[in-house]
Amino acid sequence: MSACAPRVCCRPRAPPTLLDITAKIVAAAIPFQRIEERYERIPEPVQRRVVYWSFPRDERDICMYSSLARAPPDDHRSIAFCRGLKLLEAGCVENVLQVGFHLSGVVRAPAAVPPCSEPERLYRVTVSFDRCKITGVTCSCEARDIFWCQHVVALALYRIRNADSVRLRVPISETLLQMDRQQLQKFVQYLIAEHHTEVLPTAQRLADEVLQARSAINRICGAPDPTAGPPPDAHHAWHLDEQQVCEQVRAYLLQGTYYNANKQLNSLFSKVREMLRAQDSNGPRMLMLMTEQFLSDPRLLLWRNQNTPMTEKCRQLWEQLGALWVSIVLDPRSSHQRLQWRHLLEKWSAVEVCPTEDPDYRSFPLYARERERNERDRDRDHRDRDRERHRDRDERDRERLREREERDRERHRERQRREMHSHSESSDDESRPNNYEREYRRASKRLRLHNQRPAPQLTPRTVFHKALDAVDISWENEHLKNILSSDEFRDPEKPDKAGSSTTTLQPYPKFNLLGQPLWHEHLPVVGARIEALRAHGRAPAALRLAVSAARAMRHRQEVSQQRWQDACCGEASSSSGDACACAGGCERSKLSVAAYMDSGGCLAAGDTCALSHSRRCVARDSRCWSGWTLEAIWCVYECLADACLAPEDQRASPRLHTYVDEEPNTGLPPRYQHVPVAGSKNPEETYLALALEAALLGLGVQRMLPSGLYAQERYCKQEERLISQLQRVEGEACASVCVRVARALLAGGPASCLGARVHPRAAPAHTFARYLFLALLPADPDLAYRVGLRAMRLPMVEDAYALEGGAGGGGAGAGSWHTLQHHEQQQAALASALLGAARGTSSRLRAALGAAQRHVRSAAQLFRLAQDALRLAAPPDAPHHHRDLLAAAFELGLQVLRMTLSSVNWRRREMVRWLVTCATELGLDALLSIMQNWYELFTPTEATGPVAAAAMSHATALRLGLSFEQQEKLGATARALALQCAAKDPPGCALSALSVCEGSAGAFEAACAAVGGAAARGALASSQLFAVARYMEQRGQPARAMRLATLAMRNLHLHYNQDSHPAIADIHWAVALAHSLGRAELQAMLPLLVKNVQCAPVLSDVLRRCCVAAAGCSRARPPPPRPPTPLRPLLEAALRAYASTTHARLAHISPRHYADFVEFLGKARDTFALAHDGPHQFAALLQEIKLKYKGKKKLMFLVKERFG
Repeated sequence: MSACAPRVCCRPRAPPTLLDITAKIVAAAIPFQRIEERYERIPEPVQRRVVYWSFPRDERDICMYSSLARAPPDDHRSIAFCRGLKLLEAGCVENVLQVGFHLSGVVRAPAAVPPCSEPERLYRVTVSFDRCKITGVTCSCEARDIFWCQHVVALALYRIRNADSVRLRVPISETLLQMDRQQLQKFVQYLIAEHHTEVLPTAQRLADEVLQARSAINRICGAPDPTAGPPPDAHHAWHLDEQQVCEQVRAYLLQGTYYNANKQLNSLFSKVREMLRAQDSNGPRMLMLMTEQFLSDPRLLLWRNQNTPMTEKCRQLWEQLGALWVSIVLDPRSSHQRLQWRHLLEKWSAVEVCPTEDPDYRSFPLYARERERNERDRDRDHRDRDRERHRDRDERDRERLREREERDRERHRERQRREMHSHSESSDDESRPNNYEREYRRASKRLRLHNQRPAPQLTPRTVFHKALDAVDISWENEHLKNILSSDEFRDPEKPDKAGSSTTTLQPYPKFNLLGQPLWHEHLPVVGARIEALRAHGRAPAALRLAVSAARAMRHRQEVSQQRWQDACCGEASSSSGDACACAGGCERSKLSVAAYMDSGGCLAAGDTCALSHSRRCVARDSRCWSGWTLEAIWCVYECLADACLAPEDQRASPRLHTYVDEEPNTGLPPRYQHVPVAGSKNPEETYLALALEAALLGLGVQRMLPSGLYAQERYCKQEERLISQLQRVEGEACASVCVRVARALLAGGPASCLGARVHPRAAPAHTFARYLFLALLPADPDLAYRVGLRAMRLPMVEDAYALEGGAGGGGAGAGSWHTLQHHEQQQAALASALLGAARGTSSRLRAALGAAQRHVRSAAQLFRLAQDALRLAAPPDAPHHHRDLLAAAFELGLQVLRMTLSSVNWRRREMVRWLVTCATELGLDALLSIMQNWYELFTPTEATGPVAAAAMSHATALRLGLSFEQQEKLGATARALALQCAAKDPPGCALSALSVCEGSAGAFEAACAAVGGAAARGALASSQLFAVARYMEQRGQPARAMRLATLAMRNLHLHYNQDSHPAIADIHWAVALAHSLGRAELQAMLPLLVKNVQCAPVLSDVLRRCCVAAAGCSRARPPPPRPPTPLRPLLEAALRAYASTTHARLAHISPRHYADFVEFLGKARDTFALAHDGPHQFAALLQEIKLKYKGKKKLMFLVKERFG
């Protein structure tokens, strides 16, 4: 036991006397004032013993009201209980006096450590108590906290541990009765003299009232005595500062979602559970105060007005609050308070900002409520007027129908007389309805349309509605009482039923075939009952109910399995007689699956049930407990598993269900041991086996996945949390239970998630199946693979439709799959486990590979699965590889590339490189196969890029150890691939195809021909043609490069304002190439340049380069050379481009561009200087500018300043 842990108090050294025994009972149950009213005179020794035993006797009660933690750990020395215990052990409690039901003392706080200058202080502490409960505390330290300060703790612990040494006096009123008049006067005068500065005004006021004959004091018999305990009708509870509770909770809520605030609020919820377990009335009282503060949270109004969901942490706190109210309302001993709680919960549910039960519900903001109400009233008025108007019309319609009916009757009689006379038969008139019937149908339909009213808008359920539903749940069922009362409860008629074991199982019997009691109820209701029993300290009763519920789950599984077998036999016999249509069979299959789903409904009217609800069955509406069926399974499992904890792992109090996803860090996981079920004759039936079986059966039920983002995420987290707890259970018994449950689930039909048929909107079972597969693999590998392969399906993706109408049951309905990515990840994890465990067994590997290829529809998850398979098949440090698993990884990679060939995937490049790597690991044949079938796997760009380059690299040849013939074969295949890609996609593969075909002259010529043909057809852009032409020049083929450059120039168009176009460098290169080849090539290039290029700076630059090249590199002539005659068209095009560009720029010029325009004119003047009459043309251009744009004075000033 730790130093600050509470310990057992007042160990009797001798057998207690009869007076002590009776005083103990009386002090704990009867108010002292009631005793005084019953007896005129109570002996003082009796009063002393009653007063002595009226103080609390358990230190754990003091700890509960002085710390947040249930049991103070050794490393938390800052809580009030530990500090008070330290003061007690240091001997700081002095002058302790107990007068009746009033305890007082002085607690001396020692001086602080020398670095701190706090001196020693004395604190006066008073404690009032009654019937073993402290009802009031005061301390001069004036600490402001929910719980008691360390000084109160020190005084209370001193009284518990040193009860015999405390000075004890009877109530002061009894002492006053023993005084005469003189003693009383002396007592009063000494008391006033001792405290005259404090009590003198009060004493004088009371004396004046006493001297008045008709005062209120004189009309009352007796006088109050604070040391005689509270009156009998006063509220009897432990002292709890309500104001501090409200202030602290309000402060924590205002801090938002900070870690410390959430931690403190969760600690307060744990304190409420601790009070409930101790059956302390302050538990509901404290939770009531917290609820009021939660509803006053200003963030609720903000979220409601903004129509946004609350944060996840805040949502967890609200759900925890609602769950605690369910436990409080379901207390079996609180039936007399349920009506009061119902009114309180209804009041809270009516608050506008109260959170809804469905986290994904969205409503109108509060400021829109009034507008909505006005619109609703206006629509109601319109409907009333329309109803009055249509009522008159309906009367006219009825009158017209009656007249038409009379005419039709006359016509019908006339027709009958005519038929009788003519003896003719006519079936046409009899087979079709007459006019009256048609008109009556029309009028009836019209009446229905006019009289129908819109469906009333349902008010959304709040977080308190589950507690409101729990108010109607009764504990008065005799069968339930018998289950909770004894472990030996059995079927009294069991001997008479011994021969009925081979008959058909009843769906909801009260006892199983062994005579053991069963409790059939909606599972969330059962979980709520178990949670309530455990919360209120009735762990044995909760354990008995959990055992009956687990046995009932097993029985329902057996019944479902038997029904499915009978249905299969019936279908087989009917199909042998006549074959049914495929569509009808599929529809009946879906309906039968939906009929077996766990929709949360109650029993049908004809079924015999162990329940006998007097008012209504809460379980009939599954929305009442849309919390989470898996939480109910958790409650059953945890209740049974806690009974199997090893003695050193058992806690002082049972674990209670927390709605926080994060589990507390308790160090090592708990250790379990098998404990036989009490009252069971089967030694193999232990609480641990029953807990595991209940959890597996609950997880194995086929159920609808809830709708909404939060609900689906919550479902996934609950499933993972429950499975993480199951993974802690090990041993042969665990394996045997898993084997038995797995076989039952496989044969369970649609009621099981591992059955032969599954609903399209059923919750996937990949996480559960992976746990079951890993648990079964050592014991029964064949069964493990049956489970894993059966669970690989993902109907939400494989079937793109959902059932309509009533076949959907009570499931989620049509909605979005918000957690589809999570389910796909779990599916890939299950497939990875199947593939990894199948190494060395080819049949299982083929089955697992086939299931993965058939059911995994996500390319990303399939690629992840392929990577895992490659990692398992070829570990980096392993000398040998698993060829079968490597081939499976290769097959998965092929499927991934087929799936992503026509879709956009950001990991496509990684997938292509990985497949080439995997094929390299597998061998030459795999590389050849992917290159020969490239059109099924790669785009032409990918095939000629990373695929062909990796196949022809020297590293690949060394890795595979290829011979010369194999290298030649691989290269020929790569070149053939490149030629095919160049023919299919010339723009993307032309250059890479030429690079691949370099090693073979014939292949290179064929590639050049393909590229040339594509260029002639115009399939290549100018930039691609320039790139190929540059490549040809580097390869030493300038003639081909010139032809390609000419084609590129024909496709290129450069406008006047594109002076920074990326093709300018290619133009200069093409002109330089043509000039290097000769005058004829340059003359052929210049017309294309003049025709397609209108950018004046580009033309002038080309002109200058041609002039310099034509004149030579001599530096003797400083003036620019005159262009030769062949370049005259280029010069004229440059001059025209400068003139047109000048006017175009001036049309939309701004002042910030004036300097650039002046520089542009300077370049134009240099170009104009190359012509014979160039200066005159430039002067004319300037004069035209000055006349046309004379309004731009600043610009014209700059032009005159520069050019005159």
